[in-house]
Amino acid sequence: MKAIHINGNNLTFEDLRAVVYERAAVILDSDARERVEQARNVVENILASDRTAYAITTGVGKLSDVRITPEQNKELQLNLLRSHAVGVGDPLSTAESRAMMLLRANSLAKGNSGVRPGVIELLCNMLNRGVHPIIPSQGSVGASGDLAPLAHQALVLIGEGEAEYEGKRMSGAVALKAAQLEPLILEAKEAISLINGTQAMLAVGTLALLEAQTLADSADVIASLSLDALRGTDAAFDERIHAARPHAGQMRVAARMRKLLEGSSIRASHIDCKRVQDAYSLRCIPQVHGAVLDTLTFAQQTFSIEMNAAVDNPLIFPEAKEIGKKEDTETKGDVISGGNFHGEPLAFALDYLAIVLSALAGISERRVERLVNPALNEGLPAFLTDGAGLRSGFMMPQVTAAALVSENKVWAHPASVDSITTSGNKEDYVSMGMTSALKLKRVVVNTRMVLAIEAAAAAQALDFLAPLEPGPRGKKAKVAIRSECAHMDADRSLAEEFNKLAEMIKNGKLLEALD
Repeated sequence: MKAIHINGNNLTFEDLRAVVYERAAVILDSDARERVEQARNVVENILASDRTAYAITTGVGKLSDVRITPEQNKELQLNLLRSHAVGVGDPLSTAESRAMMLLRANSLAKGNSGVRPGVIELLCNMLNRGVHPIIPSQGSVGASGDLAPLAHQALVLIGEGEAEYEGKRMSGAVALKAAQLEPLILEAKEAISLINGTQAMLAVGTLALLEAQTLADSADVIASLSLDALRGTDAAFDERIHAARPHAGQMRVAARMRKLLEGSSIRASHIDCKRVQDAYSLRCIPQVHGAVLDTLTFAQQTFSIEMNAAVDNPLIFPEAKEIGKKEDTETKGDVISGGNFHGEPLAFALDYLAIVLSALAGISERRVERLVNPALNEGLPAFLTDGAGLRSGFMMPQVTAAALVSENKVWAHPASVDSITTSGNKEDYVSMGMTSALKLKRVVVNTRMVLAIEAAAAAQALDFLAPLEPGPRGKKAKVAIRSECAHMDADRSLAEEFNKLAEMIKNGKLLEALD
């Protein structure tokens, strides 16, 4: 597999997927290495001139007015990592840990952080040799970035903390030694550059977004089966309707629905029925699912910018600004304090994603209700079972879907509307972006399970319409569903089959129907 060369400017979602899931090698680009060295020279010149510069010759946060001598700098780096590594809760997954390392390395490779190239190269080598820091998921307020999670990651670089290597959990020192890697002795500015940033929320959010994209596309396939099973009309997907309101996602979903329903003998059997229009959960699939797609696009744009951004503080700019005097000529660059570590752009997008996926689950559950409810299911058996009363059929799966949808409503409450003051009121407005990311993970899982339930219910309903069948693409999707969940002739527990369907959706198996 082709190695991924990072330079801080053009890391893509495809690159991230390749590194995280396919273990593609990561290499610091040679041009980026030069920029990194230039920025490091600025830091070294500041140290040599004893100039006051935040986090280089001072403490951090509320302690930024405390002067740090050159002799104290190595101790400061250790203290910063150890004192900030106070995360709690379940650890992030191996995939999330890998994504965090890649994103942190790429941000440092941009050449605005002032670290030595060796810091970035160790992160790359840890990825390449499978040393994955154990990172507690809780403890970040999203500014000054994800301090606690990133500190746990950074501890492993100095041979402390914990890591997973070859499937086993061990100390950071043991993991590095097993992978034949040497721990770092951090120099001035490097600790703050390693822990100041948004890579934890970005890693969790980006991987959730990748899953959400598969989820949203799969929802179109499943919805087409439900609509066919309920003898719905494809008139609502007429291209002219959507051209009159040309939201990109809406037009895309409408086109998919036309494609998925093409060739259905079920549709042909009731083409002249007197029903004028379907319920919203069927008729408005393009408007609801399409709005989800548009939001996913917005989030991808936001995350793509952040993946290639310098997000620590202060930032180093090797070229001195021309301001009419010879200021900073001895450092050959500027050191500027700002707030790029603030997670608000990500927090908003992460909250938005949780909201729209909750809506995707909500409309899916409404279709499940229509499939099982004898007052709504167009002549299908009550609860999709023969002998309803003696048998419960799909009565309880709809209840489970309803429970998950209601739980999503709790998780969809935006974390980004909250803030809490930290660091002696120095950090007085924070993003809560990591909370947004962790909530989103729950919503993704719940929504995928609701769609798994809908898939099983739609396949069951279609069985009752035989010998009428969906079109070629619908049949392909139904076969995939049936490979994990057989027709229910008599009541049985469907719990494990729902888990298998959810995994199949996660793996993108239903997307083959869109080919």
